[in-house]
Parts: sequence; C-alpha cells; structure tokens
Amino acid sequence: MNEIDHRLQLSSQAIRDYQTGERPSAQESQLDPLVERIAAEYQGDTVSPAMVSGLLRIGEFLGLAAIGAAIMISYVGFDPDLALIYSAAIFGGSLLFVVLNETGGGYAVRALRKPMKWFPRVIIAWATTFALLAVTGFMLKISYEFSRVWSASWFLSGLLFLLSTRLLLSLRIRRWARDGTMERRAVIVGGGKPAEKLIRALEKNHDNDIRICGIFDDRDDLRSPPVVAGYPKLGNISELVTFTRRAHIDMLIVSLPLDAEDRVLAMLKKLWVLPVDIRLSAHSNKLRFRSRAYSFIGSVPMLDVLDRPIRDWDSVAKRAFDIVFSSFAIVAFSPIMLATAIAIKLDSKGPVIFKQKRHGFNNEVIEVFKFRSMYTDQCDPTARALVTKGDPRVTRVGRIIRKTSIDELPQFFNVLRGELSLVGPRPHAMGAQAANGLYGEVVDGYFARHRVKPGVTGWAQINGWRGETDTDDKIRHRTDFDLYYIENWSIWLDLKILFLTPFRLLSTENAY
Repeated sequence: MNEIDHRLQLSSQAIRDYQTGERPSAQESQLDPLVERIAAEYQGDTVSPAMVSGLLRIGEFLGLAAIGAAIMISYVGFDPDLALIYSAAIFGGSLLFVVLNETGGGYAVRALRKPMKWFPRVIIAWATTFALLAVTGFMLKISYEFSRVWSASWFLSGLLFLLSTRLLLSLRIRRWARDGTMERRAVIVGGGKPAEKLIRALEKNHDNDIRICGIFDDRDDLRSPPVVAGYPKLGNISELVTFTRRAHIDMLIVSLPLDAEDRVLAMLKKLWVLPVDIRLSAHSNKLRFRSRAYSFIGSVPMLDVLDRPIRDWDSVAKRAFDIVFSSFAIVAFSPIMLATAIAIKLDSKGPVIFKQKRHGFNNEVIEVFKFRSMYTDQCDPTARALVTKGDPRVTRVGRIIRKTSIDELPQFFNVLRGELSLVGPRPHAMGAQAANGLYGEVVDGYFARHRVKPGVTGWAQINGWRGETDTDDKIRHRTDFDLYYIENWSIWLDLKILFLTPFRLLSTENAY
C-alpha cells in the first residue's frame, strides 16, 4: 500500500521539487526546421469536446423550452392564470430532460458521433420526463389544467427537434474530425516498446479524439528508435517544451513504466511549467489500482499527473468576468484617465501611452499599455534597469501616477482585447531583472506563471509583493504567490482579489 501511495504522489512530488533547486531551464531550445514546420501545422485553434457537449446541453434546454412556449401561445393562448403553471412545466420539463439525458450518457462525445445508435436513450429520457411531469400534475391535482394537444405536440415536436439537432451536430463533428478542428493534440513522452504498446492501444479506440503529433525522448536512437509505430521522434525533452509552446498541444502522455521513477520525475520537473494536461500511461504497467484512480482515453487507463488550469467553461466564466468588470472600470475611471492624459501632455513631450512587450499566456509576447511615466528619451522598454526611489528618468506626473498605480489603468483595454485578464500573475517586461539576472534565470520555474493569462492585479500584489524586485528573494516570493493563485483559482478568489486591490494600493511603500 505504501508503494502505491508513493507512486500516486508523483505529481505533488514534482511540484515540491520546484522548490528544491532542481528546476527546468528558462531558455527555449532551437527546433529542427522540419520540426518547426510540424509545429506550425498545429497552431490552429481546436474545438473542445467539453465545450461542444456543454453548448448542446444549453441549446437543447433552450430549444425544448422555446418549442413548449410557442405551442402554448399558439394553441392555448396567453392566459395569465395558466401562464405560471405552464411556464413551470416547460422550465421543469426542459431542465429535467437535460439531467436525465446527462445521467444516461447522452452528452458524451461518442453519443454525439453516433446519434442513431444512442437516440433510443434520448427517447427514453424525453418520455421519462413527460411521465414524471404527469405524475407531478396528478399528485398536485393540476393535471386537468394542461391541454392534451399541447402535451402531445410538445412531446412529438421535441423529439423531432432533438433528432434533427443531433444529426446535424454529428455531421459537423465529422467535419471537425476530418479537418482537425475537434481533437486533443497529444505528444508521447518517451519512446521504444512502451510507446509502441501505448500507440497501438490508442489506435484500437476509434472513438477517442486523440491525435498523436509525435514522440519526444532524451535517449539516443539506439535505445529509442527514430520511428515508433509510424510516428517520428521529433526531439528531446528540452525541445518538447519549445514544441509545445509553438504548437497548440493539449496533452502530454508519458509512456514510461512506473518503476522508472527517476526518469519520470526528471521529465515532470521540465514539463510542469507547460499549460497542458500531463498523463502517465498505465496501459503496460503491472501495478493496478482501482478504476476510479484512473482517467481513460477510450479504454486506455491513465494516471492524471497535472491538469491545464482554467480550461473549458472555467475559461468562459473568467472571460465573461473580465469583459463585464473591465468595461465597468473603463467607464468609471474615464475621467481620471482623461485628466491623466492631459497632465502627461502638459508635463513632458512624447506620447501619452507607453507600450511595452511582455510575456503573456504560454510565453507569447504581448504589448501592454501604460500611461507614460518617464521622459520619452529615457524610457526603458526592456525594463533592464529597475525604477528606483527618486529615479531621475521618471517625470513629475509619472511619480504620482506610478505611486497610485494610475499608470496601469490603460491595461483595462488589454483585458478587453483578450491579452490580459483582470486577475492573474502580473506580466513582467521580457528583460526585467532581479539582483542576479533575468527573472527566468533567477527562478527557473518562473515560466510556470504563464500557464494562465496574466492579469492587471494578482494574488502576489495584494499580499504585498508589488513594486521593485531588487533582490532574488522578492521575485521568488512573487512567483510562489502566483503559482498558488494558479493552483487554487476560482471566480470567488478573483472577486476577493479585485475587492482587496484598492485597499492594498493605499500602501505605496514599494511603488516608485
């Protein structure tokens, strides 16, 4: 039992090792030109199966409710006395169908790909919905209030709607599967016989949405063949990090046996900074856990090592949060921004807005907006020289807006553009340095901050890690708080950070 527990803790062990000093290199490796071209093929966006399934739930609920309401209005008429009980039946019936269909597996991707095979379950869920509505009406002694024509019409129209919707969606899914739009792009980490067994097992499951993009292994060609089961070995693990950043890879599957513990941990130390799912193949391992300990790709068992943070519907919720609150902030702070722009123009020559290249999500380069706080000829776009107390490069207006963080207000427009989030790890200039070098050199795990979109404010800032990073410890502590935020994200945490930010800004000790 201790052996099993020990092996299941590979994920947390890899993260703890981040703090021990054995961490991945911040520098990206150069890729072979052929591998670069392969990475370019996977740069298009994909459609998440979870999003498709979720949208279908919403669409079927709204569609069934609309059909029921339309039939009621056209046949029964709009009687205020009946509107309430009909509305309750329509809402409750539509919601109940979605719940029953979910219970029966009707929203699984395999059900959407083969709608005719799974449609009997949909019929059962819809019929059960009406049966439960009838029983409820009988128990409440209100069944006589409902028109039988309305009930039969809604039932038959609903069936026709569900069938046509699923047939059309299945055609779309097939098209997405052909052109690579709806797939999870996976890379196999580790080659040889274990990789071959894994690939063969995955290929037997025709209903899975995995597309294998290549193999990466640190071993030479003698121990790890250049081609395994028809898939090429594209490079080593360091090159895998670069490849994954260039291509839109969704999952890394480590095909190493559990008894190769040292190799597994060495790989995880390099790979955990990436915004992808990391799975450890359990297909060929003799050690077997309970079924609930695994996730499955088709019928192939996997041990979940790390999950990509803020994904699918979480990302939709966070984006909606960003749009709503940043739009409100732009309106609320527009007088301050207008006054600041005028003051900057009157105080010194040059543009009002200063644009600086910074690292965004997945190390992508973004251009962040700020009010210009330095003299134009002394601006430092790379931020190699930290701004210090009494810095002569800062203008008179600049000292005020930097101390009050008014210079950051234009970043609300970055949020609307989708480059920043309202809350997240603060984006740093690409050339920003601590005492002993670039941030990525001082804290090798620093780039794990980029597994999510950077933010205007963050957990580190409200905990006092704001302003000058003149020592290595300051950037290390800031990174630790950023990583905590990523691992513990929720909408409620974002609301808490957003609420506390104005109060933390009152402390200007470290803002120059």
